[in-house]
Amino acid sequence: YQRRAREAVVSTQSTGEHNIIPGIKVDKGVVPLPGTDGETVTQGIDGLGERCAKYKAGGAQFAKWRAVLKISDNGPSELAIQENAYTLARYATICQQHGLVPIVEPEVLCDGTHTLERCQEVSERVFAAVYKACLDHNLYLEGSLLKPNMVTPGMQCPVKATPEQVACATVTALSRTVPPAVVGVTFLSGGQSEEAASQNLNAINNFGDKARKPWALSFSYGRALQASVLKAWQGKPENVPAAQNELRKRAYANHMACLGKYHGDIEGASAGDSLFIANHQY
Repeated sequence: YQRRAREAVVSTQSTGEHNIIPGIKVDKGVVPLPGTDGETVTQGIDGLGERCAKYKAGGAQFAKWRAVLKISDNGPSELAIQENAYTLARYATICQQHGLVPIVEPEVLCDGTHTLERCQEVSERVFAAVYKACLDHNLYLEGSLLKPNMVTPGMQCPVKATPEQVACATVTALSRTVPPAVVGVTFLSGGQSEEAASQNLNAINNFGDKARKPWALSFSYGRALQASVLKAWQGKPENVPAAQNELRKRAYANHMACLGKYHGDIEGASAGDSLFIANHQY
């Protein structure tokens, strides 16, 4: 949990000095789920309590755990939904027992030709199962965050959706399934381009009235914050200032999107590039 970067030690103490709250990914990746047609469940529950105690002692304040579900003609199966919901809830409760804020991440992958409507249907089933499991596990909802996919058509779907359509489908799915007690929803980017992720987040924050969106609607992007940064950096020390500038631009774009005030006027080195990776694992 503490590593060396060149000559400097990067630690929770140094991040705290810069008002950065450290956290850690605690799952151990996905494994095949027996009895299904290639579906998966996330592993890592065994020994999680001991690991969380160690991470908390090391300065971590939050954790994340990613569950992956894929849309197909007959999937995701009810077994895959229930098993992943159960492990997410179990993980989240264990985190809270050790003083960590759990980020609950049920990701419905964007792989496939499915429509926006099909993604909404599956997302609602998944989110509902997750919060049923969380309630069964006595999770303190006010001390947790949700990191879901936005509701979008599959990457190979011939019919694309506008940001307004994505916003309508996403807010509808959340309002039907996520308790108001949950503090915030921090969307994953899920293979969208940097610009699409920002535009869709902006539309979500502008959609409907506040009563339908009782949570803070923010972002927890990986690829959609890093693509332009990595392209500018190219692993060269002399490119660090340019890479830092790209990160500042993307972070500001998404900050404005959280306020519903992003106008698509921030360019980036890879802002419009697709970041889709089939069956993305990490």
